[in-house]
Order: sequence, then structure tokens, then C-alpha cells
Amino acid sequence: MITLKGEHIYLRALEPEDLEFIYVIENDESVWELSSTQTPYSKFLIKQYLENAHKDIYEVKQLRLVICNYDDQTIGLIDLFDFDFKNSRAGVGILVKDVNNRNRGIGKEALQLLISYSKEHLNLHQLYCNISETNENSLKLFKSQEFTIIGLKKDWNLVKGLYKNEYLLQRILK
Repeated sequence: MITLKGEHIYLRALEPEDLEFIYVIENDESVWELSSTQTPYSKFLIKQYLENAHKDIYEVKQLRLVICNYDDQTIGLIDLFDFDFKNSRAGVGILVKDVNNRNRGIGKEALQLLISYSKEHLNLHQLYCNISETNENSLKLFKSQEFTIIGLKKDWNLVKGLYKNEYLLQRILK
């Protein structure tokens, strides 16, 4: 699918071989704040999730894609979640796993590919994301792709005993 191929990366569907990669990400406590995860995931549960990953976004209301480089290395994940067919919108989440791959344009290219896919194939009207007020890199990334801050949720997330504010960003797709 040309829509999911960029200059340096491509996005692909989840495969059973992604079990270990997903297991490591889902059990990395340093990123739990991003996904509101509070407990570890077993390989059994992740295997079940992968077995159902082929289901249509209209059925399961989400789509998780793997970010890969052209050496076929898995770099991260990008998600559409809370897919709302009636209102033509979905939430977006992205994670570039290896710190050495961050701030190199990978997230930007993956987000551009997902935006294009959302417009051309899902006919979405809008995308939104929730980003911690202190996550400057993510705020910069989404703002660079024409997402606009439309609200601030005060004391929204409790992280290590402290409440953090979270921005709501939105992009209307044209």
C-alpha cells in the first residue's frame, strides 16, 4: 500500500512475530504514563491481542501499526484509537521505542503517513491526541503537523504521586 510508505520508513500491520517487541513496550514502566497503563501484560494476553489484530477498525475501534525502517527493523508503534465512525474522528498515539531513533524525523514521517491514510482510506474528518503538558517533544511533533491545542485538562493524570496537566490537540483534516 503506497499510502503507508514514506521516504525513510513504512507502516505495516501487526504480525505474530511482533510479540516480543509489543511485550517489551507494554511492560516498559517508563512509558506507562503515556498509555495510562498500570499493570504489566503477559505474553499470553499480547499473543491473544495479536491473534485479533487483523480485525477491521470498524469492528474493534482501533488500528495499531508498526513503524519500520527499510532494513525491516521495528522502530515503534502508531495507533488510531477510539475510532468514531459516526463523527469521523479518531485519537492518535505514537511511540518511537529506541531513544536513539527519536528526534530524527521518524515520528513526523509516521504521523504524516497516518494522517494521509486517515483522510484517503478512512475518510476521517478529524484526529486528536492527548499529550502531557511536560512532553515538549510530542507537543512539538503534533504542532508541526497542524494539530492545535484546544484545551488543557488540569490535574488530569496522577503520575508518581503528582497530578499532571494534559493538553487536548486536534487537527481537522481537509
